[in-house]
Amino acid sequence: MHKESIFLVGPMGAGKSTVGKLLAEKLNYQFVDSDHEIEARTGATIPMIFDIEGEQGFRSREASMIDELSLKPQVVLATGGGVVETEINRQHLRTRGFVVYLKSPVEALIQRTKHDRNRPLLQTDNPAQVLKDLMQKREPWYMEMADLVIETQQVPVHRVVKQIVDRLESEQIV
Repeated sequence: MHKESIFLVGPMGAGKSTVGKLLAEKLNYQFVDSDHEIEARTGATIPMIFDIEGEQGFRSREASMIDELSLKPQVVLATGGGVVETEINRQHLRTRGFVVYLKSPVEALIQRTKHDRNRPLLQTDNPAQVLKDLMQKREPWYMEMADLVIETQQVPVHRVVKQIVDRLESEQIV
């Protein structure tokens, strides 16, 4: 059987890291979170990188990280919510693995991220509006590149993982 990497995309708060860790464990794959990897390698938090280099500087680092990590075999990669804004990232993810879009309504995302200070794009007077705007902009990209779309609101994480594994097995990917 051919083994392939799994890439989780979706907005901040959709559960990519939580689902990714459990999925990797179930498949006996390596789990990597691209944002955590950027932080580990730079020694700086994502908000610090945004403050020092701006969003464009962060996106450049992210693109390099996605290029590298998407080539790893047997990896479950949780990507940052904005990874889809860069065409080369979309291309790498689409062509190098199986893309799962973890979809969640904006209202649920607002609830899940409202106390999180590690999300620089939400450090505004109206984070709910920012999330709505980001989803309106990014949703078409998430949908376009997804091999599988899974709704995560009010679905236990183990059931989300089972849906992904079932699909991977039915397509003989794992």
